[in-house]
Amino acid sequence: MSHSTVPRGGAEASTPATAPAQSGGSTGSIDSTGSSAGATGATGSTGSTGSTGSSRGRGAGRASLRHRFRRDRVLILMTLPAVVLVLVFAYLPILGNVVAFQDYDPYLSDNGVVSILNSPFVGLDNFRRMFEDPAFWNAVGNTLVLFFVQLLLFFPVPVLVALLINSVVRPRVRAVAQAVLYLPHFFSWVLVVAVFQQMFGGAGMLSQLLRHHGYDGLDIMTDPDTFPFLLTAQSVWKDAGWGIIVFLAALASVPTDLYEAAAMDGAGRWRRMWHVTLPALRPVIALLLVLRVGDALTVGFEQILLQRDAVGTDAGEVLDTFVWWNGVRNQDFGYAAAAGLVKGVVSIGLVLAANKVAHLMGEQGVYKK
Repeated sequence: MSHSTVPRGGAEASTPATAPAQSGGSTGSIDSTGSSAGATGATGSTGSTGSTGSSRGRGAGRASLRHRFRRDRVLILMTLPAVVLVLVFAYLPILGNVVAFQDYDPYLSDNGVVSILNSPFVGLDNFRRMFEDPAFWNAVGNTLVLFFVQLLLFFPVPVLVALLINSVVRPRVRAVAQAVLYLPHFFSWVLVVAVFQQMFGGAGMLSQLLRHHGYDGLDIMTDPDTFPFLLTAQSVWKDAGWGIIVFLAALASVPTDLYEAAAMDGAGRWRRMWHVTLPALRPVIALLLVLRVGDALTVGFEQILLQRDAVGTDAGEVLDTFVWWNGVRNQDFGYAAAAGLVKGVVSIGLVLAANKVAHLMGEQGVYKK
């Protein structure tokens, strides 16, 4: 019966004594000194391991950056010429806007930098003269009128035509339509104006047809009242194909499951277009609209310059031709630079404002918030 005198709590009490040995903190002794020493050793080893791991993590991050440069070195070399061209031809000339505050004379030296340094500084005189010039405000008014006409009549055309082409079932017909509509994008503005002259000029096809039937001839190319609509028609014929390609690419990314689900719910073709297609196009429409608003003061320099004399400066003068006429033709470079600088600042403000509106509408715009 001696085995019955062993208390059950003795075996249970001996279990915590062996726990430190199992955890690796001490060698199995149950005194406080040993346990504290084991805890100290465990803490020290953990701290050293943590510091070593963090230093390795930092080293791995640096190695990862070097690895990415090594991995993408071919792509970086491919984009390097484009970056150099943008810096040389887009950002470096921004420094030349200092001539807007000078009476710049390019003939002071063969070196343009020396001419800028030797030209007299006139402060805001060029801007003051510009704001008091009625020709400048006439150019601003014509630019804004042409922008709003093109925004209302030209911007929706690529969207509507892309929806129409996307509804065509036969792929071959769709491909031919895309090619035919995109082809004028490669024509020069000289060719576009020549084609419209042969069709709508005083001796053009339309005028000859009217005279053949006993009516007076019609010369749309020299009519100042219809000049904004003429420019818009030329832009639609030449550049609508590029926008159609962009919107067709956006339509190709719309999942077909959405159309199938809408059709199963009883939605017809128009409701599917309104509730599926247009929401899918909304981010692209918002992006192009922001870019179009930012480009509001640039309405086509070459196109208008070719037809400016035919309708007169009262209807055909815009900001770009105003800058060209005063800077290149009249050799008033400081005055032209002031007008160009104002145009650039206003364009940046329009881009920021339009992008803010896009953010309020829930779209990304040109950049994220």
